[in-house]
Amino acid sequence: MTQFLFLSLDAALIGDVAKQVTDEGHAVKQYIEAETDREIGDGFVEKTDDWEADIEWADVIVFDDIWVGSNVGTGALAQELRADGHAVVGGTPNTDRLEEDRGYAMDILESNGVSVLEHQVFTDFDDAIEYVQANPAPYVIKPLGEVQNVKRLVYVGRENDGGDVVDVLRAYKKAWGHRMKGFQLQRRATGVEIAVCGFFNGTTFVEPINFNFEHKKLFPGNIGPSTGEMGTAMLWGGRNRLFQETLGKLEAWLAAEGYVGSIDLNCIVNKDGIYPLEFTPRFGYPTIVLQTAAMNTPTGEFFDRLAHGEEFTIDVHTGYQIAVRICLPPFPFNDDATFAENSQNAAIVFENGSPPAGIHIEDTKRVDGQWRVAGESGIALIATGMGETMQAAQAEVYDRIDEILIPNLYYRDDIGERWVTGEGDKLQAWGYFGA
Repeated sequence: MTQFLFLSLDAALIGDVAKQVTDEGHAVKQYIEAETDREIGDGFVEKTDDWEADIEWADVIVFDDIWVGSNVGTGALAQELRADGHAVVGGTPNTDRLEEDRGYAMDILESNGVSVLEHQVFTDFDDAIEYVQANPAPYVIKPLGEVQNVKRLVYVGRENDGGDVVDVLRAYKKAWGHRMKGFQLQRRATGVEIAVCGFFNGTTFVEPINFNFEHKKLFPGNIGPSTGEMGTAMLWGGRNRLFQETLGKLEAWLAAEGYVGSIDLNCIVNKDGIYPLEFTPRFGYPTIVLQTAAMNTPTGEFFDRLAHGEEFTIDVHTGYQIAVRICLPPFPFNDDATFAENSQNAAIVFENGSPPAGIHIEDTKRVDGQWRVAGESGIALIATGMGETMQAAQAEVYDRIDEILIPNLYYRDDIGERWVTGEGDKLQAWGYFGA
């Protein structure tokens, strides 16, 4: 039995993974900083009110994100703990910066030989407007700093002359100029959006490599407001071209940092090349839930070996996997009154009396044996499914969702569909995946 300390120094995100490790028979404690999230996981995972007092108790310490409240900072804490001899899954100040500072992230990619799209960082809206007018093209607006987590502020330009980007920049200046202290303009590329994700043990990537497809928009068909994530489709593979031309080139840099954990690089790929968009130098959500669900290697063993710098091969499901978030009002918006009226403490009922396989907690608690909605976000559950084809994975996950009975629930019913309707064929035809 190994003793695990999971640290949520902002929102509670990693509850289901902590539950998995608990269910495997390990000793687990989770600390949650955000007062509104502290009930999340109650009844599933043991909690602690003083994580620093439990450092010496823990055999393995796991950070779930890069944020300490409203500031980036878990990388510095993880680095200090590793220097004191603790086994830690977490980043460093420089890897945290990959997500916080998009300009820095592009510089790191370029300095390690990774090709990137044309990009500029601005702190002044008028300068950015003049730049687009002088260099007409479609651009993507990506906020920096605090407001980058307001997902609806990411804007993907559609007009070849950049006129729509200019209009959006003018609107952002009025509405967000007091908070948006900087942003990146990145030349838009077209193709298939895919993320390359690897688990790094402080020295090298353990295999296999994970390849996943995010579905960020609220509604099927990829329309509506942006969310953190509505669902994920994925598969696993070797050190193929997608990996070698992206994360593979960062292996020495990550080793010099002593990074331990998941690192994900979202890219656009087409027949001409691979174009990195942004890093997630931490666990993705619900990605990590789907990744661990797809592992035959026990979750506790996986984290233990990764944190101790072991070289090993993860035993994973060889086909395709899908995760779907089950949401309630007011997600993806914040509205206390709507949450209180529609979702707070809502009972989660299953058609056959108990949760089917592949149903995972997110903002959930268990009270007297009854699963209930917790927190305040309205993200209740994650459903996962697997199959030898993407269609089979879809069939499994949506059959499982049909057994969930919660008033007002909603979810996307097209996760994985992009692969089925052409993206898989394109990636194979372009030589990124084998037949």
